[in-house]
Amino acid sequence: MKKYAIIVAGGSGTRMGASLPKQFLLLHDKPVLYYTLQTFLQAYDDLELILVLPVEYTDMGQEIIDAWFDKERIRITAGGDSRFQSVKNGLALVEEESVVFVHDGVRCLLSTALIHRCYETAVSSGTAIPVIPSKDSIRLLTEEGNNALDRNLVMQVQTPQTFHSKIILPAFQIDYKDKFTDEATVVEAYGIKLNLVEGEEENIKITRPLDLVLAAEILSARKQ
Repeated sequence: MKKYAIIVAGGSGTRMGASLPKQFLLLHDKPVLYYTLQTFLQAYDDLELILVLPVEYTDMGQEIIDAWFDKERIRITAGGDSRFQSVKNGLALVEEESVVFVHDGVRCLLSTALIHRCYETAVSSGTAIPVIPSKDSIRLLTEEGNNALDRNLVMQVQTPQTFHSKIILPAFQIDYKDKFTDEATVVEAYGIKLNLVEGEEENIKITRPLDLVLAAEILSARKQ
């Protein structure tokens, strides 16, 4: 089945404290975004990438593609004012029945094994949401104060969130709501049951300087 990966890289880098958006910061002498694109391209030869970037950084994204990748497999589109709109803009380029991955551009350490796992689950059941168990104690804030939750029942959600196109395309035609923090919440609101798959501890989202240091260490360990 046809495969599309929508790489959402619309962050501004505010929490990183850098002048460049975090997806363009260097990690082992290459942009963070390079590693994300490379892993998806290695996962499947017939996968097409749709890179969603802030409009003012589309030229920089094209420079990365021109320097390292087959430009025939990657298209760029401009993001919107919200993640919901950015993903919707990417979905507008999905041209045939397919499996669609939606991935955070700054989760640059995912493996091809995770991509394969998500694909296989989405093919068989329509949805695949990677998660990892919570290691910390969890408390729920309430009007009365707060309550302890069983952390064994709490999962931390990652990407690539993966869907059959017959599910995600119509789901993104519903009206936007503030509770839509990721694609899973949109599809769930559309009335579709979500299937969870095993995520990866190293599939971290780079948002702060410490994350960039950790990512560099992980890459170094992988090369050993």
